[in-house]
Amino acid sequence: MNPFLLVAVKLLIGFFALVIIINISGKGNLAPSSASDQIVNYVLGGIIGGVIYNSSVRILDFIAILCIWCILVLGLKWIKTHNVKAKHLIDGKALTIIDGGKIIVENCKKAGLSAHDVSFKLRTNGIYSTKDVKRAVLEQNGQLILIQSGEENPKFPVITDGQVQSDILEVIGKDEDWLLEELKKQGIEKYSDVFLGEYVNNSLILTIDK
Repeated sequence: MNPFLLVAVKLLIGFFALVIIINISGKGNLAPSSASDQIVNYVLGGIIGGVIYNSSVRILDFIAILCIWCILVLGLKWIKTHNVKAKHLIDGKALTIIDGGKIIVENCKKAGLSAHDVSFKLRTNGIYSTKDVKRAVLEQNGQLILIQSGEENPKFPVITDGQVQSDILEVIGKDEDWLLEELKKQGIEKYSDVFLGEYVNNSLILTIDK
């Protein structure tokens, strides 16, 4: 096959594979919310970019590689959705790095943040003293959620896809006993019945998985 035609065919296959994988795995990869989402995008781009200009890789081999990668991506997504421990192992946990105006040094070290990093993140959000911060939570994707003194607490997802987010419970100072009691008050027996549970202003707001 003509080398230019081969490149064109591979490019076309790669384009359609990219569209299919994004649609199957969900639109989350368009705006990655975790390190694993970023890695999925990087590796897929590397596979397509590396194979397109390699004439020794046949079209059938290229398709096989893309199929294997698609299976791995879907498998990873399923595991993260149905197993909280696996999700925490893969993506990490949300960590409170400032509470009541005081920096939690241990959590900063867990997240690999230096004092300079914390100060820089605060300055980019227009805050120049930790005393002005009621709470700062570092999300899995590295974004810093800030609650300034006097502000209302934001919404915290304590249940997602029927799975309890234990790290979020720690952030808001609650435990599973409290969560179970709140579910019973609303007539819910199992976590799996809840699509999304949000903690808003000391109340639990539930979206039921119908």
